Amino acid sequence: MNKRKIFNDPVYGFISIPCDILFDLIEHPFFQRLRRIKQVSLTSYVYPGALHTRFHHALGALHLMGQAIEVLRSKDVEITDEEAEAVSIAILLHDIGHGPFSHTLEHTLINIPHEEISLRFMQRLNEVFNGKLTLAIRIFKDEYPKKFLHQLVSGQLDMDRMDYLNRDSFFTGVSEGVIGYDRIIKMLAVKDGELVVEEKGIYSIEKFLIARRLMYWQVYLHKTVLSAEQMLVKTLWRARELALAGNRPDVPRSLAFFLGQHITLEDFDANLPDMLSHFARLDDYDIFTALKIFTENPDPLLAYLSASILDRRLFKVELKNQPFDPAYSEGVRKKVAAYFVDFPPNSPDYLVIQGDETNNAYNVSKDEIKILFKDGNVLPMSQVMDFGLQVKVVKKFYLCYPKEVLRD
Repeated sequence: MNKRKIFNDPVYGFISIPCDILFDLIEHPFFQRLRRIKQVSLTSYVYPGALHTRFHHALGALHLMGQAIEVLRSKDVEITDEEAEAVSIAILLHDIGHGPFSHTLEHTLINIPHEEISLRFMQRLNEVFNGKLTLAIRIFKDEYPKKFLHQLVSGQLDMDRMDYLNRDSFFTGVSEGVIGYDRIIKMLAVKDGELVVEEKGIYSIEKFLIARRLMYWQVYLHKTVLSAEQMLVKTLWRARELALAGNRPDVPRSLAFFLGQHITLEDFDANLPDMLSHFARLDDYDIFTALKIFTENPDPLLAYLSASILDRRLFKVELKNQPFDPAYSEGVRKKVAAYFVDFPPNSPDYLVIQGDETNNAYNVSKDEIKILFKDGNVLPMSQVMDFGLQVKVVKKFYLCYPKEVLRD
């Protein structure tokens, strides 16, 4: 069977699969599940075209990894065929541990970072494929001597970020996120075992960092997207509260499994085969099915939240640069309690959502992007004179609540 397949990608055109093991991994049910998990959660509620999946993203990141390997080899960086295959496996599977709606429900259904679940899926696949993922796992965990290979998978200039910025801007139609990914990749090099960018690529990197900052505030942390995603989180919290109280909703079996208990990483590892089996059956379709079922639940709060998400009756969002006055927040809670008088007493805990979101375009605390100058010197991006981007963390505070209370 010919496994050197070609995928027609709307962003990059034709993507080729360079080795058999990659095609076999793509064909595995663990990976095929990514077709049913949206890349940017409920962002389509604001940008209707944002319906692409983790499957698309993984293939795109694999494609860019192939380009990066080719560029580095052309600059006499030693990358063996075994290492090229392993780093390609690592980037292909880097997001395989994402649950339904990606980051939105990452600490809701199960309080474990997706990277940890990705690692456990990779270890299970390593057993299935008779140890062929061993080197990929070492690279993924940053346990391999050639640090630059891990940096291509997970770093401030990795192929993951390179693809999701490019892909998300394409499908949302937000042109501010467009980056010169091809030029950046061509400027990559290796110095003292670490990934660097040649001096002439400085301005492409600045554009990349600016695009990332703009995409976060304009897409990923858009206030309407924030409202929809926080409502989804609260809906699942309410469903869990009812399930733990003995009122188990009629939902898909694996979703019921996670709603009915609080699972830690230790719990996950203690019963790993069963946990992976249940997790591998979860996707966005389970959540949408549950939401439709919840609309007929006798609990009015759960029914209201679920119908509001399905029908896009989203909460109003207030954003501020400073924390909300506690008296103001309490006033909103009282209005909500008075309006939804037939709901359970703790309804304001679910209908008034308060928190904060942070973003910084560039992190100087670790693993900075390094610039290689013509004289052989290497400087971190933050010390380059032309680098004019602010590196401080920007925090915004939000308050979400039903719009109905404003009409009362």
